[in-house]
Amino acid sequence: MSYIILISSPDQKGLIYHISSVIYDLGLNIERNDEYVDKENKHFFMRTKVVGDVDKEILTKRLKQILPPNSSLKIQPMAKKPIVILCTKENHCVGDLLLRHDSGELNAYIQAIISDYEILKPLAQKFDIPFFHIPTANKDRNTHENEILAVLKDFESAYLVLAKYMRILTSSFVKHFENKIINIHHSFLPAFIGANPYKQAYERGVKLIGATAHFVNENLDEGPIITQDVIHINHSYSWQDMQKAGRDIEKIVLSRALHLALEDRIFVHNNKTIIF
Repeated sequence: MSYIILISSPDQKGLIYHISSVIYDLGLNIERNDEYVDKENKHFFMRTKVVGDVDKEILTKRLKQILPPNSSLKIQPMAKKPIVILCTKENHCVGDLLLRHDSGELNAYIQAIISDYEILKPLAQKFDIPFFHIPTANKDRNTHENEILAVLKDFESAYLVLAKYMRILTSSFVKHFENKIINIHHSFLPAFIGANPYKQAYERGVKLIGATAHFVNENLDEGPIITQDVIHINHSYSWQDMQKAGRDIEKIVLSRALHLALEDRIFVHNNKTIIF
C-alpha cells in the first residue's frame, strides 16, 4: 500500500537521516521525497511517498520518537478523498469539476453539491450528484449556516470547495473546517470590489486577468494562497470578453488547487503555504 508522510517540525540536524532510517527499518520503500527548510523561521517540511505493508500506528509511534517537540505528523493512505461543493449561480467552476470527476481525472469523489439557489440543480442531476438547496430568504446568516452544517454531518468530507459560492462565511462556520475550505476568486481584489469587477477593470484599462485559489480563514479572502495564475489581455477586450476569460482561468486555478490538496502536497504554516 502507498502512504504519504507529511512532517512539519522545528529544524534540527539529521532529521532526514533519522526519518529515512525509521522508514527503512520498517521495510518501506521511498518512492518520492521532497523537503524544504524555511531558514528564516528555522522550520522543516517534508513530504514522502512510501510503499509497503506496515502498521500505521507503529510507523506513527516510531516517527514521533525521533521528531523534535511541537512537530506535526500526518500519514495519509493514497486514496480518493471525499469532497462537497458549495455554489450559487455560476456554473463554470462547478461544471468543470463535475466533468473532471466524471472522467476520473479528479482524485476525489463528489459527495454532494450545496447551493443557496436551485439554478444548478439540473447540472448536478446530469451527473447523479446529490443536490441540496438551502435558501437564504428570511434567515439570518447563522441560521443558514446551521442548516448547511446539518447537511454536512451526513458526509465526512476532506474538503469543502467553494465553486463561486457568493456568500460570506462566518468565522464560527470556518472554525469547523480549518484549512479544509478552498475558495476561488478573481485577482482584482482588493482594487475592484462589487457586483461587476470586470467592468471596473475594463474602465481602468487592466492588462492582466488572474485568479487566486486559497484556503478560507476568518478573514475570508486573506487565507493561505494555494495557487494563482494570470492571462494577458489588451484594449480590444470588452468587459464581457474579460469576464469570459476570467471564468476560464478561475476554473483552471481551482482545479489545480484542488489537485494539490487531494494529493497532500500542501503545508500551511503561519498563513502561508509550502507546496511540493
